[in-house]
Amino acid sequence: MAHPLARTVVGLGFQNPVLLAAGTAGFGREVAGVINLECLGGIVTKAVSREPRPGNRAPRVAEFPGGMLNSVGLANPGLARVTAEQIPWLASHVHAARVIVNVVGFEAGDFAEVVAGLDGCAGIAAFEINLSCPNTHAGGVEFGADPATAARVLELCRARTRKPLFAKLSPALPDIAAMALTVRGAGADGVSVVNTMPGYLYADGDAPRLGNGNGGVSGPALLPVGVLAVRKIMDRSGGMPVMGVGGIRSAEDARQYLRAGAALVAIGTAAMCDPRIPERVVRDLERLGG
Repeated sequence: MAHPLARTVVGLGFQNPVLLAAGTAGFGREVAGVINLECLGGIVTKAVSREPRPGNRAPRVAEFPGGMLNSVGLANPGLARVTAEQIPWLASHVHAARVIVNVVGFEAGDFAEVVAGLDGCAGIAAFEINLSCPNTHAGGVEFGADPATAARVLELCRARTRKPLFAKLSPALPDIAAMALTVRGAGADGVSVVNTMPGYLYADGDAPRLGNGNGGVSGPALLPVGVLAVRKIMDRSGGMPVMGVGGIRSAEDARQYLRAGAALVAIGTAAMCDPRIPERVVRDLERLGG
């Protein structure tokens, strides 16, 4: 019998709309002992880059009343190890939940290389292309800040896979709906909104609270930002598939995104604070009727 919250998005069947967001659940096995992954709609993995990345210097996380500031620096073991170690674990342990791999790069071709390297792996349903990465060829400007560059990344990825592609967009874009239309035209099947907002906090004196200085704001403060982004995209796109991300702690928070038109929602920071929240959101959405 189909799950009462089941839906089809970008051609994939999801047993419910609740996913774990990228960056907060590792590659699944890190949280498998505390979160029942199989009761969720899916999991978006930690970022995967072509080469291993040690990440930014500590401290990497700073809490504040509205959420969390983080600067992990896209730390990950790199494509070769992820392919050899992490993806096989996911394929053998996660069946009912969809697996979406977050992909990062620092030159346009990097994204396509990672997608190509993972495309034949069993268990991967789709890719999330993180356009908030710094473009080393453009002096560190984010790929998603320039429509032509973002389109080029999606075109390269589209040429290397037939799996669905979600483009993850920054809330700092001056016109996030226009960027959503741009990436859709370049081959994206849907978008994930939003990524973290840029932020900075001081510790003692003039020292920053994060080792890298600035970081990304996540948590409850991001909820209305993400809901507005979904509304803008739905108003302009005529129904583009959207994954709503940012600030979700409850079923009511998830319903904010769903009311705005999101087809899926992803929980990140809240699941780090309380691993029981994702399952609770699924149960409460069932009780509330979606």
